[in-house]
Amino acid sequence: MRLSVVILAAGQGKRMQSDLPKVLQPLAGRPLLGHVIDSARAIGAAEIHVVYGHGGERVPEALHDDGLRWAFQAEQQGTGHAVMQAMPGVPAESMILILYGDVPLVRPDTLRRLIETAGDKTLAVLSVRMKDPTGYGRIVRDRGGRVVRIVEHKDATPKERRIDEVNTGLMAVPAALLRQWLGRISNDNAQGEFYLTDVVVQAVKDGLTIEAVIADSEEEVLGVNDKQQLAEVEAVNRRRRAEQLMAQGVTLVDPARLDARGPVEVGRDVYIDVNVVFEGTVKLGDRVRIGPNVVLRNCVIGADTEIFPSCVLDDAVVGERCHVGPFARLRPGAALDDEVHIGNFVEVKKSRIKRGAKANHLSYIGDATVGERVNVGAGTICCNYDGANKWPTEIGNGAFIGSGTMLVAPVKVGENATIGAGSTITRDAPPEKLTLERSKQVTLEGWKRPVKQK
Repeated sequence: MRLSVVILAAGQGKRMQSDLPKVLQPLAGRPLLGHVIDSARAIGAAEIHVVYGHGGERVPEALHDDGLRWAFQAEQQGTGHAVMQAMPGVPAESMILILYGDVPLVRPDTLRRLIETAGDKTLAVLSVRMKDPTGYGRIVRDRGGRVVRIVEHKDATPKERRIDEVNTGLMAVPAALLRQWLGRISNDNAQGEFYLTDVVVQAVKDGLTIEAVIADSEEEVLGVNDKQQLAEVEAVNRRRRAEQLMAQGVTLVDPARLDARGPVEVGRDVYIDVNVVFEGTVKLGDRVRIGPNVVLRNCVIGADTEIFPSCVLDDAVVGERCHVGPFARLRPGAALDDEVHIGNFVEVKKSRIKRGAKANHLSYIGDATVGERVNVGAGTICCNYDGANKWPTEIGNGAFIGSGTMLVAPVKVGENATIGAGSTITRDAPPEKLTLERSKQVTLEGWKRPVKQK
């Protein structure tokens, strides 16, 4: 049967105390809604309908994916009313899965169980047992254990409030039946809203079986309504990602101090120290070692490379057997071949550094090509920007750049050339020769250092 997913994402989220719509609040560096959409795709949804409201076009603009279908809920009149907005675009032959944009941690395997339980004569709801069910709708069963209805907390009797099995709001139901039931529900309740849960009563009246699929844990169905709950969900997500990496053989010095905010591919015997952040897509080869306080964003790190403490690498490619850092920064476009050394307080931007080259101290390499076995001395700067345009620097294989050198681009340094320390190079330096530029050193006799007036 065709699977259509409807995600309810119209809530305002007043308790967030934020101008940002609730479903756009960040989890692992991405909107909450983005995680829910990922889960829908993971289970093979034929189409995904997102019902939005608060924040207007900000929500679809933030997730401008051509594969999504958007439905606007102008007035928030309850979950049942929200689903009604999406129904015109849902094929009658579909199985509908209802998800929530602020419930981001449900595992795809749980959603598959829910869908497999539903059928032409079965409505499946996802429930969970809670230590403190206050505020949640309760799953009411008859003496035979069959689900007969779901009652909201505000409408529940004292006896019903003692039930610890609660409704998560997620359900799977045939589209044709849901369309009929939504036409029958009313807003005659304490909130004056159209509850989606009221379709359960309609299903019972029509003789359908109601099956409650119980989630494995409370944390899987945690909803996010305020910043404290957002932090709780963030912590769960961090732990999950750490567990996934350790299951692949990664050594984590402290799993609680790793933040993987995107896909991470790892080889064998990878070692990661504390306070490391991964963003975007990160690929780590065999035996890579990552030191403490490192940030990697959209990076590929080759086998046997070590990233020393407090480095920031952004859209960079690092080859095998390299050393980077400590306190180094690789900016977008940095590409290091094998066996390259980038040392402390060295910044590399949009440059290729070839095999065996070294820049170990306090240097800036920008818009440059650095040849094999080049040694870049401390304090060297590629002066690549004239105030309007960026210009290239080319350094040939085997060149030696003395400390304190300014390479004023566009400029070329030939193979095996040597640049004397303290030089400002404004013209091409020939291969195999020493090139230097220095003004005459002068000592002024009789000069006295200024003294502050008392």
